[in-house]
Amino acid sequence: MIRVSLATGVELDVAVAGDPAHPAIVLLHGFPESHRTWRHQIPELAKTHFVIAPDQRGYARSSRPAAVTDYKPDKIMADVFALADHFGRSRFTLVGHDWGGAIAWGAALTQPERVERLVILNAPHPYRFQQTLRDDPAQQRASGYIGFIRNTRIDRSRLLAATFGNRIVQRFAALAVGRERAAHLDEWSQPGAMTAMLNWYRAAAMMTPAGDATPAPIVSQPTLVIWGMRDRYLLPVQIEGLDALVADLTLVKLDAGHFTPWAAAGAVNAALCDWLEANSV
Repeated sequence: MIRVSLATGVELDVAVAGDPAHPAIVLLHGFPESHRTWRHQIPELAKTHFVIAPDQRGYARSSRPAAVTDYKPDKIMADVFALADHFGRSRFTLVGHDWGGAIAWGAALTQPERVERLVILNAPHPYRFQQTLRDDPAQQRASGYIGFIRNTRIDRSRLLAATFGNRIVQRFAALAVGRERAAHLDEWSQPGAMTAMLNWYRAAAMMTPAGDATPAPIVSQPTLVIWGMRDRYLLPVQIEGLDALVADLTLVKLDAGHFTPWAAAGAVNAALCDWLEANSV
């Protein structure tokens, strides 16, 4: 791990691997994880790429700005491009899971000249997510927890914060084992870490679904979407009609839940490496 100071004003801990002469690939984790999300992918990708895997702002020991507005998606996307700038990379492949995937979709849409290829794991296209929040009762129920998270009352009340924090820890830690569980518990125990992670939800305008008149943003880059079909929070409805939103789409469905990078590591690595080779730059 190295500590990187970005032009955006934050410092991120970053795992790097592979030959810097190789094409760059940036890996963005989701909630409530860290760069360790990619522990099974980094060694494989490092054979052919220069891997850059940050602990994003608010997570682990990276900077934790105090204001909710410091976690707006545009600021987090700016971190991604500033990180690439730090390593002298004008273009790169971008990979994201969960919230990292949301940032990756946004980055690919806003600066397509820099994001050469896009890989998404269990993170919905923003337009499709808004559609389903408005129209799909099952997804509305699956996303019901977001309203609770966005209420900052859970931070002001020690009892609520402790209760909610313990729920997250218990559910997620039950999936992790041994060294990984200990590492995550250490990351979550950092002062202000839980609030900072939850601020990603609070700063995003995800609860204002767009109307049908809103033009759908089309992703132009070659894009691989890997989807765990047993995801309880982001339902398979998220990948319906995705080919109308992505010009060059490869879709891989896995018999897995939400945390595909490590819960289905072998299948993810096979799909990812095969697609990268087929779409080499």
